[in-house]
Amino acid sequence: MKKILTIITITSILFTACKKDNATPDFDEQNLASLSVEFDNIVGGRTLTFDNTAVPYTNATGEKFTISSIQYFISNIQLTTTDGKQFTVPQDSSYFLIKGADRASRFAKVKVPEGDYSKLTFVLGVDSLRSTMPVDKRTGVLDPALGGHDGGGMYWGWNSGYIFFKFEGNSEVITNDQFGDPTGKKQFKYHIGGFGGYSAPTINNIRTITVDLTNAGIAKVRKDRQSNIHLFVDLMKVFNGTTTFSIKTYPTVMFGEFSTVISKNFKDLFTHDHTEN
Repeated sequence: MKKILTIITITSILFTACKKDNATPDFDEQNLASLSVEFDNIVGGRTLTFDNTAVPYTNATGEKFTISSIQYFISNIQLTTTDGKQFTVPQDSSYFLIKGADRASRFAKVKVPEGDYSKLTFVLGVDSLRSTMPVDKRTGVLDPALGGHDGGGMYWGWNSGYIFFKFEGNSEVITNDQFGDPTGKKQFKYHIGGFGGYSAPTINNIRTITVDLTNAGIAKVRKDRQSNIHLFVDLMKVFNGTTTFSIKTYPTVMFGEFSTVISKNFKDLFTHDHTEN
């Protein structure tokens, strides 16, 4: 019996070794190619135009509005090949701030192994791990020194956290009192953030988005070409997504419970238009 067990053990070891030798090799992370993801902001099928009072936009509740500013963080980009292998872009190279007023910022440029990719996954927001790192570990677009909330930036100094999604504009439906905009400027402001809390649970508005690239064209990433995944980001879906809401009823939303309703609409913003290979 001892001899039989020894033979079985040896056979098992040899089988495992052979299986490992014949396994599909991992990505060659030393042989990377360029890929960009384009976040093209639109509004209900129309081009994004700031402060367009001549031809304002209209949401599902019939409210007319204009847009003055849009910014949001994209992070933690991951690609999946047509045969199911996943590649996660190193986190230090995977934080981007998309600014509507800066067309150049609409491209998130990364390096990935050559391959055919049929699925794109990313986070809208900044993950809890990075949000709680020492400031010297939060560089580039994450540097809090780039600007706080009051200065138009994307960082809440009072809350030591990032604003993931900042969307501002104007609408005549907003009242001039404490329930609307007391300044009389009729502004709406949606500053959505919250990573779940550090020492105690808080609001969590981090949202993971997955986009299937199959129908509109997979990304065929090669070193001798530039691939670009072109996404439309429909800002109308902020109001008309999974949950429809009124600007008049909710003209200002920041670190409050209704912010989770808005963040649940984020997954509806993104559609894949095409891929350039």
